[in-house]
Amino acid sequence: MSGYPHNPQGYGYGPPPPSQPYSAAPYGAAPPPPGQQPYAPVATPYGAPSAPYGHDKPPKEKPYGGHPPPSAAPGYPPPPQPYGSPFAALVPSAFPPGTDPSIVECFRIADQDGSGLIDDKELQRALSSYNQGFSLRTVHLLMYLFTNTNSRKIGPKEFTAVFYSLQSWRGIFERFDRDRSGKIDSGELREALLSLGFSVSPVVLELLVSKFDKTGGKSKAIEYDNFIECCLTVKGLTEKFKEKDTMYSGSATFTYESFMLTVLPFLIA
Repeated sequence: MSGYPHNPQGYGYGPPPPSQPYSAAPYGAAPPPPGQQPYAPVATPYGAPSAPYGHDKPPKEKPYGGHPPPSAAPGYPPPPQPYGSPFAALVPSAFPPGTDPSIVECFRIADQDGSGLIDDKELQRALSSYNQGFSLRTVHLLMYLFTNTNSRKIGPKEFTAVFYSLQSWRGIFERFDRDRSGKIDSGELREALLSLGFSVSPVVLELLVSKFDKTGGKSKAIEYDNFIECCLTVKGLTEKFKEKDTMYSGSATFTYESFMLTVLPFLIA
């Protein structure tokens, strides 16, 4: 934000040149070494499928980071909406064409009153039935990112997107949990975030591990449910920041109101 110190050396990014506006490196990644063309394609480490941005400006609706979504875009949060009331009512939705019948049935069972919406506790139970057990805080973050409201209700379309996203994120967690301990350490977390398109500084990484380590930072590792919460937080805050960072310069100006509306939903989830 304007008025704050610059990013640590190696983690900021400067204004793009006019002939090639967007970098292929992850958001916040270190600049290339001297002698290398600044915005040439860069090999993506750790087997990531592609960098979040190519040489052409991405469409606004494409989520930042992660694997490209399929045509119906299941498994990815909707594009961010303009700032408004975080408690706005959720617009009714329907299942996308071709949704797995087991997901439809799972939602139907959870929607006990037949309203077409399920609340936070019903979503928590539905996910648990598929071996995806999360705290209510993580469930609230999922609901906020996939509905862009804090109404704590979710419809069929958003439920489908949550379901497919969690499948993808579990695969990422298991890929970097190389010793099969059920936890990933700070180095593995850094690789996992890079695979999603986020390059964070060592200071930010240390804060994330300290926050999401259930032992209060003693084990320096995080478990799967907290990994999901960590990814939701990094992804959500980055997307909100990028709404204001229209020049892709690594800095943005927020009004007090928009800053509070950006940060508070992640604190009160």
